[in-house]
Amino acid sequence: ALNPNAIAALHAPDAGNVIPYEFAIALCENAVDNGVELRIRREVTDISKKGELFEVDVRHWEPKEYVDTREKMGKSADGSEPAGLGGGSLIYKSGIAVSSLGVIVKGIMMALDENINNDIRLQSAVATLFVAIVTAMLLFKPSGEKKQGPTVLKDLVDKCFPPVGSGEDAKVGVADMFTGGSGSWNAVKGVTVGREAVKCRYVINCAGSSSDKIAKMIGDDSFYIKPRLGDYLLLNRNQGHLTSRTIFPCPDPVLGKGVLVQTTLWGNLILGPTARDMHNEEARNMSPATVQEYILSKCKKLCPYFDPKETFHAFCGARAKSSRGDWIIEPSSKDGNFIHVAGIDSPGLAGSPAIALEVVRLLQEAGLETPANKSFNPNRAPIITPKAGMLVYPPKIGRRGLKMGPVGKNDSNGTDAEEAKMASNVICKCEKVTELEVVRAVRRSLPIDSTQAIRKRTRAGMGHCQGDPENYNCECRVKAIIARENNVSVEEVGSRPWPATSTLSQRWIDDDEKKDLEKRMAAQ
Repeated sequence: ALNPNAIAALHAPDAGNVIPYEFAIALCENAVDNGVELRIRREVTDISKKGELFEVDVRHWEPKEYVDTREKMGKSADGSEPAGLGGGSLIYKSGIAVSSLGVIVKGIMMALDENINNDIRLQSAVATLFVAIVTAMLLFKPSGEKKQGPTVLKDLVDKCFPPVGSGEDAKVGVADMFTGGSGSWNAVKGVTVGREAVKCRYVINCAGSSSDKIAKMIGDDSFYIKPRLGDYLLLNRNQGHLTSRTIFPCPDPVLGKGVLVQTTLWGNLILGPTARDMHNEEARNMSPATVQEYILSKCKKLCPYFDPKETFHAFCGARAKSSRGDWIIEPSSKDGNFIHVAGIDSPGLAGSPAIALEVVRLLQEAGLETPANKSFNPNRAPIITPKAGMLVYPPKIGRRGLKMGPVGKNDSNGTDAEEAKMASNVICKCEKVTELEVVRAVRRSLPIDSTQAIRKRTRAGMGHCQGDPENYNCECRVKAIIARENNVSVEEVGSRPWPATSTLSQRWIDDDEKKDLEKRMAAQ
């Protein structure tokens, strides 16, 4: 029976499914569009209170391959500006300014001192003028290299190394999932390139599975995180028609909703997640084969007709279960200006707008004034342009026929004059992602310096070939476009790491592994 207290209902034919990372990127991008400052690849190392202000110590790191490449090219390791006369970091410029100012002041004093010989005064004036001119050149010369003009994309693609699809070099562990997963410090072999200190009156602790670690920095040990891993298997779109609804088993009293079968918004069939509590030794030590067998055998009972050999991707994430067994949205008992937003597991994604409003209320109670931003823009243009077969209708350009072909055949030269050509040029064949979609994503407010970033915005590389260089080589095409748009070398653009959290033995699985998946489905 319908609950008499119900006041409304939502009809969601697709069961209200969203793509988590797309949702998070959209919110983050909208925040930056409205004036929020974003600093990426920063790790909080300590928090102290000095008077009324917190001082948050931060370590800035970058991937080792990126740092090595920039240092070989004579550029700054932190990615701020090229090293040398044309740029340098803020610290570098500050040092020049302070040193030069002392020389200039001394020179002016000597030039004006009537007790000094006229020849020496003249020499001081000339030397002072010279120092002032050179200092101005160092401080105000535009940083970076010249903006690229028309660029032959094939030349950049030819410089790309093929994507990695085997080995264990970039395996992501549980601790890495707390700080970015495949983009974490360990996965990309991070190198510290700087230290920062941020002073603020309020801190919001929304650090996910690391929120207990952040809380302890101010002496708050009122909770701890009990990470619960969720593993998934992703199948081809040719399996997506097998269900038009999200299929749930009977919920487990401890582990929650259980392993589901559902169709993604993009038409794939997705199986999972598991619920592996890391404080449980048996769950913690499950092998990749055991994880796959668990998922496949459970989902077979819900949808017995899917073909496990159509699996082409697997991934895992850590849910931030708390020791309290519920979400923690409250001021810290140690400091009312320190707001916890911790232990936000499912359905935290759906609840995030309401959580945000509650955090605003808590900040207001703590004394923060929150006047309405009259210029706030709640709108965000979509990145992906829907396709109708081999036709696309990009905004402001109109209908275009999609074109596929080898690198160099349909590529634009990167100038705005060839935007219509970009709209037709397919960069990723499986997902029909166009050059224009990649370009427009790079030109938005969030920084993009890796193929992973484009993959999660446009789906380039998300298809069943998984960026296979022998198929369409989409990852190298994307890398070349990022390099062209950011005016950097292709070596400075990050690639998708392998194996990250995958339970598959290689990115492009062979027939033997497909047969193993079939056996695991039939195991129970």
